[in-house]
Amino acid sequence: MRLSRAIAVTAALAATTFTGVCGAQASNAADANFDFDSPEQVASGLAFPWGLDFLPDGTAIFAERDSALIKTVTPGTSPRTVGQVPTVVPGGEGGLLGLAVSPGYATDGAVYVYFTAAGDNRVARLTLDDLTPQPIVTGIPKASIHNGGRLAFGPDGKLYITTGDAAVRDNAQNPASLGGKILRVEPDGSVPADNPFPGSRVYTLGHRNVQGLDWTAAGELYASELGQNTWDEVNRIVAGSNYGWPIVEGEGGDPGYVDPIVTWTTAEASPSGAAVVGSTMYVAALRGQRLWTVPLGGGAPVDVLNGTYGRVRSVAHGPDGWLWICTSNGSGDVLVRFPPV
Repeated sequence: MRLSRAIAVTAALAATTFTGVCGAQASNAADANFDFDSPEQVASGLAFPWGLDFLPDGTAIFAERDSALIKTVTPGTSPRTVGQVPTVVPGGEGGLLGLAVSPGYATDGAVYVYFTAAGDNRVARLTLDDLTPQPIVTGIPKASIHNGGRLAFGPDGKLYITTGDAAVRDNAQNPASLGGKILRVEPDGSVPADNPFPGSRVYTLGHRNVQGLDWTAAGELYASELGQNTWDEVNRIVAGSNYGWPIVEGEGGDPGYVDPIVTWTTAEASPSGAAVVGSTMYVAALRGQRLWTVPLGGGAPVDVLNGTYGRVRSVAHGPDGWLWICTSNGSGDVLVRFPPV
């Protein structure tokens, strides 16, 4: 299969796609899964928290973008600074971004980070005892904007990496570029034998700037993507597919590209992190300053927390059963969790 070829939407994908939504009706009603009227602030006084995950004992671990600090916290305690990751070069939207705890943490103690270095964006492995990053993927294009940056381990044990086009549109359709893609690698950074394009880390292409992804219990992958001036997106991700950027923004109706299952105006969303809980996808909105709840079985998304916390960067379903978010306002940022209903 040639990476440069546009991939048609499969019948299975079409069967699960519902109409994209522009200007979805806003609501202050809480989603049925969590009580958004009963927040618990876990940490405050943060500056640009970005990556968020959990250690096996339930401790939250997060990264601050500009300071390159990794911190941990448990509810009812103050955050503990683990240390600063060296060789991070913050600037604009770049810095210490995504963070993912190894599925084998109990034995390997590994934490994975996505960060901006002097000449590129890269993914590295480190431990909390030694924050020196050991790169496993390098050469991801960097810029002051569109750096992607989310990391997540899938149910298959592979590491998924979201990248931006680094403000060079052609990167998204260029099979030789790691920009504008979702990548899939082994924990050591090598190419899985069953990747859709032999010898390539590329899992899907045609993305502008993906910053959120998560899986359903059935193993279906969904991602949130920042558009340009018109449409932000949620897409169902299918291996080997082309999502159209820069040829298409939002719904294009071209069988060579996958249409999103949801679209918003950029003022309503500018989506970043995402978490799937049951049949609902929770999508953090930066410019939109809210949290979107997206019913994956069909129907219009509903917003919660509209304007409550400002820009929302990340959302995660914790091992405690609570839904966690972190903000991205630049100073006085907070880490907040909401109890299940």
